Amino acid sequence: MGFGLDLSACAVTGRREGLVHVSPRTGRAVSREGAGAWADRLLPLPPVLRGEAPAERGDIREGLSVTGYFLARRLMPDGRPLPAARDRLLTIIGR
Repeated sequence: MGFGLDLSACAVTGRREGLVHVSPRTGRAVSREGAGAWADRLLPLPPVLRGEAPAERGDIREGLSVTGYFLARRLMPDGRPLPAARDRLLTIIGR
């Protein structure tokens, strides 16, 4: 596969604090300051993905959405759907 998310430091500033976005192109974390005018084009980085907060349903759902974005583009680039089990999990969490 050869692809992973790098959520350790901001891709723009190199800082490890204030990481709130993920670049949809690179999969790297981006801080609020580093995002600048690009903030609306970036994916959210829920704190639970960095191990910084308890796993609340909304955060888990948001984390699955972010990881699903990359899975769909890197593992299923031909447009095939992600596994049905993933959709079922999202449905259960969404209740």
